[in-house]
Amino acid sequence: MEEGIFHDPVLVAEIIALLVRKPGIYVDGTLGGGGHSHAMLRTLAQAGYLDKSLLIGIDQDSAALREAAGKLSDYGGASVLVKGNFQDISAIVGRVCREKGIEPGAAGILLDLGVSSFQINTAERGFSYLKSGALDMRMDCDAPLHAGDIVNGYEERELARLFYRYGEEPRSRSIAKALVLYRQIHGSVQGTEELAAIIRKNAHGGEKVIKSLSRVFQALRIEVNGELDVLGQALDGGVETLAAGGRMAVISYHSLEDRIVKRSFAEKAKSDWGPKGVGLREPLSRGNIIPVTRKPLVPTHQEIESNSRARSAKLRVIEKVFSGSVS
Repeated sequence: MEEGIFHDPVLVAEIIALLVRKPGIYVDGTLGGGGHSHAMLRTLAQAGYLDKSLLIGIDQDSAALREAAGKLSDYGGASVLVKGNFQDISAIVGRVCREKGIEPGAAGILLDLGVSSFQINTAERGFSYLKSGALDMRMDCDAPLHAGDIVNGYEERELARLFYRYGEEPRSRSIAKALVLYRQIHGSVQGTEELAAIIRKNAHGGEKVIKSLSRVFQALRIEVNGELDVLGQALDGGVETLAAGGRMAVISYHSLEDRIVKRSFAEKAKSDWGPKGVGLREPLSRGNIIPVTRKPLVPTHQEIESNSRARSAKLRVIEKVFSGSVS
């Protein structure tokens, strides 16, 4: 595998400063090429915490797991890599801890959302409108649903709703109509180049074409991988998996993701004081997390210049204030 095909990790300094503070279980729920995990293990080793720590890396992409295994090999038994989806984070961590004979409860969890540079740059995966490839877009290559199934199988109304809901594309209806018309004439849309050409013809000119391409491809990717539903489950499972005093950090790259993260964290931090006017001395239930970052952290100009993927990144971090169970 070529050197450097996976992206440089985003917001590494911020992640290390806010997440890696003591020995314990650390979970990288979106392992990718292992860049963040390597930085966490290196920091644990430098602090003298490595022999009392374990990093659990989770990814559904077999290529990512192979890359990460090589990158993390210097840290031997301090890491366990698991093929799986981060929606199952609680069950995966619970299982690994039982196998290792250690108490569950994570000191730190990281979720770095979105698609990796490796996936974008691998043309046959179909994630990029800049590369000629099949309409695939699966993060897990064993998953049954392809982007081509959606582009060539969904009705016009379903496509329009999809492009608007997951891509926030203002010309969703005209693009959906054009796709269905193209199917009627040519039978099907074959590959990313044909799809991109249809979008270009039905989007506004100039920079808006690029935005429409990005939005439609994003919407298809989210639908193929069920990303937003999975994210909600991962946030719930992540908080459940944290030990008291443990922290979870989430990096998002578009507004849909960030809104879900923000809303989920706000709900989990809220205490229930019952109906208005009751005047309770204690809440009926207390929120079990507190925000560490009041507003999302964003990359510095220097990082954006050196790593363009960081441009739209937003980091939110919470801390668990009392313990819950781990499956």
